[in-house]
Amino acid sequence: MATWSGVFPAVTTKLKQDGAIDLAATQASIDRLIGNGVSGVIVLPMLGENASMRMEEKETVIRAAREVVAGRVPLLSGLAEISTDAAAASARLFERFGAEGLMAFPSLGYKTDPRETAAWYKSLAAASGLPIMIYNNPIAYGVDVTPAILADLAGTPGIVAIKEETGDIRRITDLYNAHGDRFRIFCGVDDLILESMALGAIGWVSGMTNAWPRECVEIFNLCAAGRFADALGLYRLMTPAFHLDTHVKLVQYIKMAEHLVYGAPEWTRAPRLPLVGAEREMVISVISRTIADLAAREKRAA
Repeated sequence: MATWSGVFPAVTTKLKQDGAIDLAATQASIDRLIGNGVSGVIVLPMLGENASMRMEEKETVIRAAREVVAGRVPLLSGLAEISTDAAAASARLFERFGAEGLMAFPSLGYKTDPRETAAWYKSLAAASGLPIMIYNNPIAYGVDVTPAILADLAGTPGIVAIKEETGDIRRITDLYNAHGDRFRIFCGVDDLILESMALGAIGWVSGMTNAWPRECVEIFNLCAAGRFADALGLYRLMTPAFHLDTHVKLVQYIKMAEHLVYGAPEWTRAPRLPLVGAEREMVISVISRTIADLAAREKRAA
């Protein structure tokens, strides 16, 4: 059984301005994340523009990630499909490409009811030998994997974790009350990580870790050690940037953060377009303020 815990960034897929994958930049970003202490990486999440990638591109990204990860941390891949057959086929392919686990979306083309949702994940677990983290984001995808649905999945050993992204902090307590430690609970919302860990979350699927891995790992480690008061100052400093992780344009926003922090390309694949006008200025302002505040914090600590 997978014993995942810690900070697992949802890695952005770096692109060139023409939309082609920038493999060197993607590998460099993964190496940077691992060098700054993350506990795992997830390629091809929603942040990685999974749904806009062809299968041959997904293969390229997973194989390239495996090469640079080189066994240092677990390597998961997002899995987002419409039909059960397509999801099962992708699971088998991703295992062959070198993924060590899946972060599995619900069906992208149909809002499954509770019985159908449980059947979807059971079928996916049976399709390969890879452990599965359920991607639970009902705000974006309209399907909520509730504690009751998880009760139906508790007898499926391949389902090991849940990325909790309902935005309702009470859900973590409800999950523990219903299922104890059966499922490893990961916070999936950057601006709820301190609260989530106070209630027992043992992992964090994070977007802004792409830009600030060292600082995000610091927040996580302080919380994991029960030092919430020590984590609070840094958490408050970074929360305005963390709020950008909850917006519909989080891909553009987080790539902009990476671009400003360490020079990664900001480009996305259409229909996502580059930020312009007042929105671009707002995002740059939030990120620039965070960069300045972190620099001041580091200077005070020196």
